[in-house]
Amino acid sequence: MFDYKFSVRGYELDSYGHVNNAVYLNYFEQARWEIFRNLNLIDYFKKNELFLVVTEMQVRYSHELILFDEAVIQTKVTKEAPYLVFHQKMYFGKTKEKICTADVKTLLTDKKKLPYDIPEKLLNKLI
Repeated sequence: MFDYKFSVRGYELDSYGHVNNAVYLNYFEQARWEIFRNLNLIDYFKKNELFLVVTEMQVRYSHELILFDEAVIQTKVTKEAPYLVFHQKMYFGKTKEKICTADVKTLLTDKKKLPYDIPEKLLNKLI
């Protein structure tokens, strides 16, 4: 399980004064990037010319975010061959109230954009 903490910035707000729905996707993606960075997987992907491509995403919004709200994204990764699925839950840091959830299905590909088997080394770090 991986946690990513963040707070809402002013430029992420829409004309209603809350975070635009598309910005939530950025939050979820940044949480995934932080996992790769913390596990030193970015260099692994580059060295092996591998790419993790989002193929499907299901999002469920439960609560709005406003300026300076502090939130946490908790991520669990599962293997559903041939996919890696990131199960992400966003909640308020203080109250733990659910804000949004996302299930992000990804496929590992090589530089020719062909599916690539998920190496055990990668699985051991993520799952």
